[in-house]
Amino acid sequence: MRAKITYFVLAAVLVVYFVLVGERGVLLIQQGTPVTVAFGIAVLVLPLIGAWFLWHTTQFARKAGLLAKELEAEGGLPVDELKRTPSGRVDRDAADEVFERRRAEAEAAPEDWRAWFRLAIAYHDARDTPRARKAMQRAIALHEGKPVRAA
Repeated sequence: MRAKITYFVLAAVLVVYFVLVGERGVLLIQQGTPVTVAFGIAVLVLPLIGAWFLWHTTQFARKAGLLAKELEAEGGLPVDELKRTPSGRVDRDAADEVFERRRAEAEAAPEDWRAWFRLAIAYHDARDTPRARKAMQRAIALHEGKPVRAA
């Protein structure tokens, strides 16, 4: 729950920032000189890119959350069986061991979104965020019935 609150607070701050930057861009354009118009347009592009990124990130998180709820309702969420260090971090060797099992599951059932979801969790536990995100994107695409390329 804390992560959701943090996400929404940061998203709200970003939206305020986008509005403020957008206002500055409009003010620059209203100056009317070629230089200020060019800068104004450039400044307006930044909040548009940021808003696009925020939208896609929010959609990704929402869809991953829906998959997690569905998997939980089925009783298929992975059990947290990882050893932890005294500081609470996941033990790397334990994460690698679980990762190998999850990877074998995904290879055995490449069209099963559930296997890819669990693989994404294993990647995350192994601190490989880029691959975790790609595995989750694949799970989402499979769940939605979208075509996916072979891994």
